[in-house]
Amino acid sequence: MQALRQEILPPSGVEFAACLKLLPSTLPDSKLPGSSTSTGRALFNVVVARSNHLRIFEVREEPAPISSQKEDEKERRASVRKGTEAVEGEVEMDASGEGFVNMGSIKTTGQHGVPEPQTVTRFYLVREHRLHGIVTGIEAVRIVTSTEDNLDRLVVSFKDAKIALLEWSEAVHDLITVSLHTYERAPQLSAIDAPLFRPELRADPLSRCAALLLPKDSIAILPFYQSQAELDIMEQELSQAREVPYSPSFILDLSAEVDDRIRNVIDFVFLPGFNNPTVALLFQHTQTWTGRLQEYKDTVGLLIFTLDLVTHHYPVITVVASLPYDCFALTACSTSLGGVVVLAGNSILYVDQASRRIILPLNGWPARTSDMPMPSLTPDEQKRDLQIEGARFTFVDERTLYIFGKDGTVYPVEIVLDGKTVSRLSMAPPVARTTIPALVKRIGTDHLFIGSIVGPSVLLKTAHVEEEMADDDEDMAPAPATVVAPIDSMDLDEDEELYGTSTAVEHPHVNGNAVNGVAAATKKRTVVHLSLCDAIPAYGPIADMTFALAKNGDRFVPELVAATGYGALGGFTLLQRDLPTRTKRKIHAIGGARGMWSLPVRQPVKVNGSTFERPANPFHTDKDTLIISTDATPSPGLSRIALRNSQGEIQITTRIPGTTIGAASFFHGTAILHVMFNVANVIRVLEPDGSERQAIKDTDGDVPRPRVKFCSICDPFILIIREDDSIGLFVGEIERGKIRRKDMSPMGDKTSKYLAGCFFTDASGLFQTYQSAEASGTEGVTSTLQAAMDSGKKSQWLILVRPQGVVEIWTLPKLVLAFSTTVAASLEPVLSDSMDPVALSLPQDPPRKPQELDIEQILIAPLGESSPRPHLMVFMRSGLLAVYGVLPVSPPVDPLPNERTTALLVKFIKVATRAFDIQVPEEQEKTVLAEVKKISRHLVPFMSSPTPGQTFSGVFFTGDRPCWILATDKGGVKVFSSGHSVVHAFTASSVWESKGDFLLYSEEGPSLVEWIPDLQLDSHLPSRSVPRSRAYTNVVYDPNTSLIVAASSRQSRFASYDDDGNIVWEPDAPNVSFPYCDSSTLELLMPDSWITMDGYEFAQNEFVTCLDCVTLESVSTETGTKDFIAVGTTINRGEDLAVKGAVYIFEIVEVVPDVSTGWKRWHQLKLRCRDDAKGPVTALCGMDNYLVSSMGQKIFVRAFDLDERLVGVAFLDVGVYVTSLRTVKNLLLIGDAVKSIWFVAFQQEDPYKLVILGKDPHHVCVTSADLFFADSRVSLLVCDEDGVIRLYEYDPQDPESRGGQHLLRRTEFHGQTEYRTSALIARRRTKDTDIPQSKLICGSTDGSLSSFTYVDESAFKRLHLLQGQLTRNVQHVAGLNPKAFRLVIVRNDFVSKPLSKGILDGNLLSTFEDLSISRQHEMTRQIGTERGTVLKDWLSLNGTW
Repeated sequence: MQALRQEILPPSGVEFAACLKLLPSTLPDSKLPGSSTSTGRALFNVVVARSNHLRIFEVREEPAPISSQKEDEKERRASVRKGTEAVEGEVEMDASGEGFVNMGSIKTTGQHGVPEPQTVTRFYLVREHRLHGIVTGIEAVRIVTSTEDNLDRLVVSFKDAKIALLEWSEAVHDLITVSLHTYERAPQLSAIDAPLFRPELRADPLSRCAALLLPKDSIAILPFYQSQAELDIMEQELSQAREVPYSPSFILDLSAEVDDRIRNVIDFVFLPGFNNPTVALLFQHTQTWTGRLQEYKDTVGLLIFTLDLVTHHYPVITVVASLPYDCFALTACSTSLGGVVVLAGNSILYVDQASRRIILPLNGWPARTSDMPMPSLTPDEQKRDLQIEGARFTFVDERTLYIFGKDGTVYPVEIVLDGKTVSRLSMAPPVARTTIPALVKRIGTDHLFIGSIVGPSVLLKTAHVEEEMADDDEDMAPAPATVVAPIDSMDLDEDEELYGTSTAVEHPHVNGNAVNGVAAATKKRTVVHLSLCDAIPAYGPIADMTFALAKNGDRFVPELVAATGYGALGGFTLLQRDLPTRTKRKIHAIGGARGMWSLPVRQPVKVNGSTFERPANPFHTDKDTLIISTDATPSPGLSRIALRNSQGEIQITTRIPGTTIGAASFFHGTAILHVMFNVANVIRVLEPDGSERQAIKDTDGDVPRPRVKFCSICDPFILIIREDDSIGLFVGEIERGKIRRKDMSPMGDKTSKYLAGCFFTDASGLFQTYQSAEASGTEGVTSTLQAAMDSGKKSQWLILVRPQGVVEIWTLPKLVLAFSTTVAASLEPVLSDSMDPVALSLPQDPPRKPQELDIEQILIAPLGESSPRPHLMVFMRSGLLAVYGVLPVSPPVDPLPNERTTALLVKFIKVATRAFDIQVPEEQEKTVLAEVKKISRHLVPFMSSPTPGQTFSGVFFTGDRPCWILATDKGGVKVFSSGHSVVHAFTASSVWESKGDFLLYSEEGPSLVEWIPDLQLDSHLPSRSVPRSRAYTNVVYDPNTSLIVAASSRQSRFASYDDDGNIVWEPDAPNVSFPYCDSSTLELLMPDSWITMDGYEFAQNEFVTCLDCVTLESVSTETGTKDFIAVGTTINRGEDLAVKGAVYIFEIVEVVPDVSTGWKRWHQLKLRCRDDAKGPVTALCGMDNYLVSSMGQKIFVRAFDLDERLVGVAFLDVGVYVTSLRTVKNLLLIGDAVKSIWFVAFQQEDPYKLVILGKDPHHVCVTSADLFFADSRVSLLVCDEDGVIRLYEYDPQDPESRGGQHLLRRTEFHGQTEYRTSALIARRRTKDTDIPQSKLICGSTDGSLSSFTYVDESAFKRLHLLQGQLTRNVQHVAGLNPKAFRLVIVRNDFVSKPLSKGILDGNLLSTFEDLSISRQHEMTRQIGTERGTVLKDWLSLNGTW
């Protein structure tokens, strides 16, 4: 069998990060027009990676948005109208007319009288990549060319011992590879334990070199040139020109070339302030562990040596031996202080270059496990009991460092000086609690970045502030003072997600005195203010998952419930395939099968018989007041104008015969512009009540012109495109309140043909023009003066597509060609101005027929969340949709061509591509029936505010593949399916006083819908987070009650007892405590509200290892079977006693609810049976109404007798530790941690027994095994602890299987990350398929979600050939090799060559969709097939579930 492995979700979290100035926008002198200065100031870039997922963020400082309280106040004041004009000192707050506020008088004060910050700091995603390699380190360096552009470069290391040097290219707006250095063939990498080694990357502070730690105590050194002089010297020596910024790299064998004592390197770091690169190395010359401390203790050493990159000499500066055995990290101190700080599991050490060691014990263990002299401790310090395994640390100033514990608690530590020497280390009480850290980076002097692999990663601001202190504080210990800004004074949305309910930041007290207490004296001290800036959302590893039935309003949809996170950041992540919406009401009265428009129109007011326009209230202009809808039946169509009456119901006020093509508010919202077809095209201006003010018939003399197929309205301009591809342009005259035709002579012949077009209003300031010297003169001065006067005014543009594929952008109101490109129709990655003159598109004879690669729809609209930016959307007739971001460019160096007087200073970069399998109808006669059945596909821009303070600008794509095109700050552009089979019409509507409502006409008719609350759209699937402040290890869905059963994990104190029940050891000091162990609780959860209905608490040393919903025999039902919850546990009894386990059978029973709770139904867990086991119960499942469970090395099949006890019917001795059990009918697949997989059948006749069909004869550590079947074939899909995916087959006819005894290994594919949970779902190619194929969804420990889909033989051959073409002919990020990435290196004698054929790499194949159409043709031509065929193959497989 063949399969496609596709990554549905990339890895979650941040494991490695670098903070640098990578993009030109971060430079202080960035002069690009409309650059980030228009929306704030770009401070720096943060590049983060987890596994194979690399993301580049820009950190921007922006003006703080007005808080929701102020908006409510404005709404309240809006009802009292005293005047609506802005007076002196007031400015318009935003482009949509949200309101005016006097900037001179406003005082932003938060709670407690603390002034609110005038700026906010936010992350914005710039680019993301799924690499063909596992990242193991990221560092920022500066090379020779950095002196020219003043930008940093990126060094990335990979798991297979590669280093890539990358830099930013403005031309492609992406990373490009400078060089790739590989060490995978070095002798150190051929060691048998090399796959277990993780390379660490470090860079010299002055960018003189980068170093990669290799196995066998070696370091790969990559030296960089620092100046042009070094490069010139190198050229003379080699007598050839060198353009590379580095000299040859080399491998340094530490034990052979530096010091023979170096063994087992733990960590290393470059030290600042030295003339040559200097390395501090932490190593363990003799390995030991807790049980051997009597023989070997203080086995860690520290060695400081210098790298002479020219002479290759490595003199040792300092050697320090006898450091505690549990040291695990070190960091360099500042140049003024010197030395390093070492972090150990129970202590902190400072070591200077004179080998002085100063230790700060954090609990009572260092005195017992180390012979180092301990300092005298105060009584309070003697009670301190901290464990900092897994902690991260960094300096916040020269003498203060922060330790971030494994639970996120922040402990300040100060290095206390006595003169110029360090006398001691001092730790203050914890000051804050943040995310669980995987890394901590100090950025400049005022920011900290804390990356996490189990939850959100946060950016903190650190400010050093002089603060007065009272007299009684003078004698306080010299501990560092830290102030944490209260969360409620930060206008951020991420705080609930980041901190949850139990991890709020605490207000610190230093030595019992509040740090913000009233000062009684003038003495001052410097304190560090900590405040949260922003967070990158993440959910962390997927421990377990299950499919549940979620209810979106009245509709049930499948939802993936994943147990994610760890510790206080644990909880559930709910994932849906489509963007979830719920129907608020059905509105059948308005129809709208051919279009709906919800418009804000100001109603006139009658006073004494005279009519006046109601003055524009700036706080209510964005509320819609009426809805225009249209239907194709009865012929020639029917249009309606509807209002909402006082009861909230829809009332149709006007019915007009004819089909509406488009409608919009006009003349600043005082009229309606209505384009319709009724025998002839009519462009009408309507009064707010629907009466006609003006009508222009679209005729050529007395002959009606062809029907209008599309129109674009942008006050005061109207564009119509007719069915013969001719256009009409109209403009409104606000003084007369009427419209007229606009002269189109600059655009060429009036009979010119156009395929598509639209208007665009730019409020971002990105669209700036450059005029040639001839065209400037007085006009240039005038436009500059006008721009200065109307800096807040929006510019308007006209975009047109000619039949030959030329896209033109014209200025308005004066039509001047400003941008032209010929490559948009082939969807090239970059669209820039070709400087061509006005193109010709005259009528052809015979008339031109539509072609597959025609542009059917084009639109420029803002996409985004906090700062929407314009994006270009292009939809091809063949079904390809491309989204381009708009970027500013510098003015051209060369003068403009004579034919062009104006150039638009932008370019378009492709950021998203989506292919749809669309059936293009053949040209046929235009009958009424065909008109009714026609599906119109339109790109409809919208703005939605689902929650106060959060606004999304997006585009909805109607038709038979409806989808939402959205962009978020931290997720970039995303295309989400809407979940409807067809949407004929769509509009955002605030008629019902909600800014988050949408009107759409789907297969269910017209309805008002809204998004499900608390949606997170940053990921590739819409998700919701359910924070529970504890981690869950197992989760299962009960289909009968629609409830969730989950096992939560917590840490409990563990005491060891002997066989007689006597305690073996207990703490004998206050700073020594019991160890911790895992303990579980079973919870019954209601999926809607996530309330815990009931639970079962296991013993303190008992934790759940497996959980499943199984069908067993029961005497309490008519069918004789019933669903039960089966739980397998492990009972940990310490090192000296054998581990035990137990099987629990629970039933979910309905009970009478408590009246006070208000719930109509209530359920509880009822324990039916507990069966003790002599070994751990690590896997269980149900099979033919029997329970199959493991116990140590045995498999048992048991029946549930009389609903109260388990009776064994069969057993089988298997491997060492069973990790997985899967069944289909009476077939059982067993996965073992050592003995690979066993394929077994259950014989259900006397005698009952388990029959071994076949097993893998080789040893593999299996983490998950599944039965994978399709088209009457079955394979066994297995994952091991290294992430290698293997496909096995059971074929007794094959001679190699020895009559079926051996399972045949057909394919090996490196998935890189293990998965421990999977869900098998049905996949039906067509609706009438009787037996579906299987599809496997897998959740990995790095948070990625992947799927395996069956591929038939013909499609597999095409896609496999295409995969080879993509490997060879596409420039991959960092120059990595996709084929080598997925190759499983043969390290055994079982197979002669890698078994690489059989599983397709979805990450690689997805790049085909992103290629330009010309490159797609080139790729498919070389493999003898067509582009459309390959795309159909890909689209048939490319689904979530």
